[in-house]
Amino acid sequence: MGTESYTGRINRKLSKKLRIVEVAAGREKADLVLKNASYVNVFSNEICHGDIAVAEGLIVGMGSYSGETEADMSGKIVLPGFIDAHIHLESAMVSPSQFVKAVLPHGTTTVIVDPHEIANVMGADGIEYMLQATEGLPVDVRFMLPSCVPATPMDESGASLDYRTIDSFYDHPRVQGLAEMMNYPGVIGADSQVIEKIVAAQAHHKKIDGHAPGLEGNDLNAYIAAGVYSDHECSDPADAIAKLERGQFIMIREGTAARNLQALLPLLTEKYADRCMFCCDDKHPSDLLEKGHIDYIVREAIRQGVDPIVAVKVACHHAARYFLLNNRGAVAPGYLADFVVIDNFQDFTILQVYKKGVEMYGGGAVRDFPAPEIDPYLTRKAHDTFHLARLRGEDFAERRPRGIIGMVPGEIVTRDCGYSDHIDVEWDILKIAVVERHKNTHHTGIGYLQGYGLKRGAVATSVSHDSHNIIVVGTNEEDMAAAANRVAENKGGIVVLEDGQVLGEVALPIAGLMSDGPLEDVNEALENAKAAAFALGVSREVDPFMTLSFMSLPVIPTLRLTTRGVIDVLTQQYV
Repeated sequence: MGTESYTGRINRKLSKKLRIVEVAAGREKADLVLKNASYVNVFSNEICHGDIAVAEGLIVGMGSYSGETEADMSGKIVLPGFIDAHIHLESAMVSPSQFVKAVLPHGTTTVIVDPHEIANVMGADGIEYMLQATEGLPVDVRFMLPSCVPATPMDESGASLDYRTIDSFYDHPRVQGLAEMMNYPGVIGADSQVIEKIVAAQAHHKKIDGHAPGLEGNDLNAYIAAGVYSDHECSDPADAIAKLERGQFIMIREGTAARNLQALLPLLTEKYADRCMFCCDDKHPSDLLEKGHIDYIVREAIRQGVDPIVAVKVACHHAARYFLLNNRGAVAPGYLADFVVIDNFQDFTILQVYKKGVEMYGGGAVRDFPAPEIDPYLTRKAHDTFHLARLRGEDFAERRPRGIIGMVPGEIVTRDCGYSDHIDVEWDILKIAVVERHKNTHHTGIGYLQGYGLKRGAVATSVSHDSHNIIVVGTNEEDMAAAANRVAENKGGIVVLEDGQVLGEVALPIAGLMSDGPLEDVNEALENAKAAAFALGVSREVDPFMTLSFMSLPVIPTLRLTTRGVIDVLTQQYV
């Protein structure tokens, strides 16, 4: 297609459009007709009835039609395909193709991805890898460009992205804008390097998503005035309404780590729902397999008393309007033939999913599709992201007092629990380290952790937000070194180990974040590793790996650990 002339392109599109008009007018047969359909009309807020005709991947009309293929929809309800307004695809721990296989049966036909995890490891090459790995998939994968790589200057990631580095990506047809602007202090403080990223995105007429938990008053005004259009970090209705009243769109998040649907149900009413969309943010394999994706949020909202039509609109139409994806999010002429077919609103069982008029899920199975071609250089680079020397026990044998990070059950915030200079299993004081793995700097930050519960051995992972160095916690230095070395040998992932023996592991060789294997296999390995961690004493009140992965994120209070040591997030000082 690259060599196609302008005239050639117009003529090709003209012939397609002429056929669409012929089919819509009833003069030609449709490719597909959903007969006797009851469908949600997102414009009139009601259930309408009639045949839905499809030609050239588009809906061409509703009424009475005949088609080359006809599917009887009697007794079923047809909805527009669901849209996830904000997700880090890497959090599912599988390749984009495997992720698509996992979400298609749940009615998802479009996702808006922020690839900041892989960008922290591979920089611009990470974004390019994800663009290529998602090309032509039967779920439309759209991108928001990472705004904060690294998350803070105190962090040591594999790359640093300024506005010039990401600017060229705005021309890509699947890039919608600039992802969650986490550095809200930089926006409010008028830091020119932060603001220039917003200015550059606006110069390309793109959206800018927000990330500003608890921001209020003039600080919130300043943040929104700078040009931030949405927020997904709302955990209470007053906070969300304050943002909504100032013109922001609210993404109601229900993921694996953060679940805000229950708290934000008051938004899903006639007064506010038009400014809301659903998102998952992070979704772990077991959650995808057991609960679902956007369909789970819709099902839950309806169960809690939300009007089904409102819930459906928030799941598709509003995100499409916000991201200017003007050809999806509705069952109407000229829109993409992306359909979700359900039995009823109470059970909300998904029976079939169509993408551009092709049935991609039905009869309990996903239709096969090819994985996209990825540049061999990018594939090689994605599978070679560990650059560090082999570790020994003495590398973790720091004896001077270090800060104790206190975990808070069910939260990702931590507390300051004083200092220690040794491991004390009886008092649940464990050693924790973050080992730089991108540039072989030999930097290892050491501290102590309380609240994790480990009694024996060590746990290590390369999924450590947001810089994705190796984070390891242990009851002795030898096991800590062995667990971290095993993560590096596997080119990334999770390891649970005791006395040098691996008890559970998940290999994540794509950038140390994702597996090449199927979701079911990754989930099985993950659940086995979890069981091994619990057997070594890890507290049942924490997720052994997810909770650990956040201990290195230096933007969440109070204490965190970087490659340089324990940091007080509020003062941005090492302790």
